[in-house]
Amino acid sequence: MKAENVPPRATESRSGKELRALFDSGRPLIYILSSEEQRVARLLRDAGRHSFGKPVPLWSWTLTEGLQCDAGAPPAEGTTDPRAALEFIAAFNGPAVFHLKDFHDPMRESAAVRRRLRDLYALCTGHGKFVVVSSPVRFIPDELLHDIAYIELNVPDFVEIKGYLEEQAAGFKAQGHGVDTSEATLGLMTRALQGLTLDEAGFAIRRAVSAGKGFGLAALPALFEEKRLTVNRSGTIEYIPDAGSLADVGGLEVMKKWLEERRVLFQPKDSVDADMVPKGVLVMGVSGCGKSLSIKAIAACFGLPLYRIDMAEIFSGRHGPPEWAFAHACRTMEAIAPAVVWFDEIELGITSAATTGEQGRIFAFFLTWMQEKVRGLFVAATANRIDLLPAEMIRKGRFDEVFFVDLPRSDERLDIFRIHLARRGGDPAKLGIERLVGVTESWTGAEIEQCVVSAITKARLAGRELAFDDLLRAAARIIPLSKTMKEKVDQLRNWARDRAAPASARP
Repeated sequence: MKAENVPPRATESRSGKELRALFDSGRPLIYILSSEEQRVARLLRDAGRHSFGKPVPLWSWTLTEGLQCDAGAPPAEGTTDPRAALEFIAAFNGPAVFHLKDFHDPMRESAAVRRRLRDLYALCTGHGKFVVVSSPVRFIPDELLHDIAYIELNVPDFVEIKGYLEEQAAGFKAQGHGVDTSEATLGLMTRALQGLTLDEAGFAIRRAVSAGKGFGLAALPALFEEKRLTVNRSGTIEYIPDAGSLADVGGLEVMKKWLEERRVLFQPKDSVDADMVPKGVLVMGVSGCGKSLSIKAIAACFGLPLYRIDMAEIFSGRHGPPEWAFAHACRTMEAIAPAVVWFDEIELGITSAATTGEQGRIFAFFLTWMQEKVRGLFVAATANRIDLLPAEMIRKGRFDEVFFVDLPRSDERLDIFRIHLARRGGDPAKLGIERLVGVTESWTGAEIEQCVVSAITKARLAGRELAFDDLLRAAARIIPLSKTMKEKVDQLRNWARDRAAPASARP
């Protein structure tokens, strides 16, 4: 059936390629799980054109309008009834694609509809007719399990969003708006919109243009803000903007060097073998020593967006069965790639396969996914109790490296003091913070930050500049975690000494 005169496209979205492959194979019944009806119609029209070598009729069915060949065209008479719509398809002569929207209810409620769909499987095979059901609800009757091809439509990938942006740019240009369609600009805008549906991307673009930002680089802040609002609303995935940089992390020079060396390998280049592309890191250590901050800095180092999968939401049940919600979040991340995906306190959400029920199934899925996930998706996980994680998760091949973030050394504590003072307008050189090294022995980075915040707050309430004595008095009031939880901290440090790579050079 595939037209010989239609050359394969150099760039094609994953969703478009999957649909075209189904058309080329002649599968007459297709079920698409998606709420994006307009996007499904675009993909069907495009796949049909490339499979047949010319445009073919695309009929759309809804319970309220019946079958329509084009938007605005009068519907075929009497086809609001699901059974009548199927009879129309059976009698139709010539190639065509029939898009049945929300047809899961007629399939569920009527044995006659299910029987007629089975008849259409034979009637449409080899005749260039395709019946495509799209619905946000998955329902495939047992009778049709072997007859209907099923696909889940993930969020649009880079190619699909870029093509959509080019269409939108042409429309704005025709309206007289300023448009920048250079490859560099389109690439940045596409990256900013990855993770959104096409409808959401359209809203973001129109928001930017209506705010006077135009269609170009100036629109990026508005696109990122819309993305933050939309992705965070999904519940299980949180988009984290402005993640920071490696310069914001005090110490940890070994891990920083490791990341900087692999930044070039992580860039998606055909010359770099897939086995060499970093898969991810597991960062464990004492609470408050900068694990989360270093994960945020990884995204800035690689120049990639950062997303956090919220395991509490996964297990809440608000997004379906936990194992389904987790798998859906991971597959969504693959569609967004390249990106950094962050699993915070991974030991609390993903445990051993020996665990019964949903946690065991999530663990089994996670191991396979880590091994087979798409290139360009870097997994960054943090853990406070790595001894709770099973050996299968921390072995080489899952993560490229397991780093241990220990209590900061004296020079690292000074570095952390300088970072937090400079961030809040203080001058470390004038304060003589070197005198705090002995006072802050075995402190975490979070405790140093709290010391700085408390001292600055005290000085400002008194209406004067920060002085060294303010820092000293604030330090005297802090009891470090290494004392209050000494046994657990010592146990963790002893466990990690020979089992993980130190994130800082050993003294």
